[in-house]
Amino acid sequence: MIIPLASCRRLQADRLAACAPATEFAERIYRIQLKCRFVATTETARIPEDITGRARRVPVGEVNWRTTFRALRHRNYRLFFYGQLVSLIGTWLQQTAMSWFVYEITGSKFLLGAVSAIGSAPMMIFSLWGGSLADRYPKRSILIGTQAAQMFCAFVLAAGAHLGFANANFIIVIAALNGIAMGFDIPARQAFTVEMTSREDLLNAISLNSSIFHAARVIGPSIAGLMIGTVGIAICFFLNGLSFIAVIAGLMMMKLPPQMQLATQASPLEHAWKGIVYSVRHPRVRTILLLFFVVGVFGWSYTVLMPALARDVLGRGANGYGILISASGAGALIGALIVAAYGHLVTARKLAFSGVYLFSAAMTAVAFARSFYLAVAFLFLAGFGMLLFFATSNTVFGRSSSAR
Repeated sequence: MIIPLASCRRLQADRLAACAPATEFAERIYRIQLKCRFVATTETARIPEDITGRARRVPVGEVNWRTTFRALRHRNYRLFFYGQLVSLIGTWLQQTAMSWFVYEITGSKFLLGAVSAIGSAPMMIFSLWGGSLADRYPKRSILIGTQAAQMFCAFVLAAGAHLGFANANFIIVIAALNGIAMGFDIPARQAFTVEMTSREDLLNAISLNSSIFHAARVIGPSIAGLMIGTVGIAICFFLNGLSFIAVIAGLMMMKLPPQMQLATQASPLEHAWKGIVYSVRHPRVRTILLLFFVVGVFGWSYTVLMPALARDVLGRGANGYGILISASGAGALIGALIVAAYGHLVTARKLAFSGVYLFSAAMTAVAFARSFYLAVAFLFLAGFGMLLFFATSNTVFGRSSSAR
């Protein structure tokens, strides 16, 4: 007997409908079992790749440590990641040695703050034009130029420390030149992260950027603390100069799509002004920038006084100073890995404000600590809280800016 096609389809639909309640019940039981085992279910979604435009199926809601480094599946980001890791270790090597060097040759807490402020002021001022240039010109070229400029400053500083002509004024000039280079480097690097990965991997990439930054904060100061008393401060500056070769080589090895030109032909000054206007008018961006300013000026600056805290309050030398900086970096590193793995389960707002509260409480405790080991523990918590704020705020800021 031949059954019409329409009847076959109707019969198949009736059978599926009859099985639906059992299927839904089984699926509900399966999800309950997964929750009891603390294993998250995995769904998939078709998300377009930012650069290629191809749709890809990616996991949504999966929670395991295998996805912690998922941004490394992008070749360009891998090159950037490993190059930055080497370079940032050198940067923290120099930063730790330079603060100790200033305090050693001057004994002035004021000059410790002055060197930091003079290095930070050009960074804030020139970042306005840096963001404009990053929108108008190839970001890789900008980054190669800024990294080369910082490498030059490191070698000059090493020569000054080795030959004995490095004084406070000399260090201030080098810090200012470094700040100018960083003013163009930071906006280009933040915008370049989106191009190296994709939108769904942006939070993971930013968290991994934070993880290597703070991993370098653990490794660099520890090495600096040992080297200052053995081989001298000049070697720290020289090794930092060599470390820039890694990130420059990684940038040059990248394969990038053609640079998209902006539709507008506004001048860099006009473009920077439009960015300021946009930041003021956009409530979310305005709030994030205000928090960045307050936390950066009144919170992050605690690292400036670490040499004085180590030597005058806690009675430690260069090695103890390096451990204090490393403790903060270790807390931030743990926070970065946690955000990379589980950050998508909690809203960025909750993470950011939780980080600010934890950092404030920990730094208050550091102010009253007279034990070296208690100070190390509180600085670990301070680094953890600071990372929660900066990583999540950078993510929200990047998404808001890229949607402009």
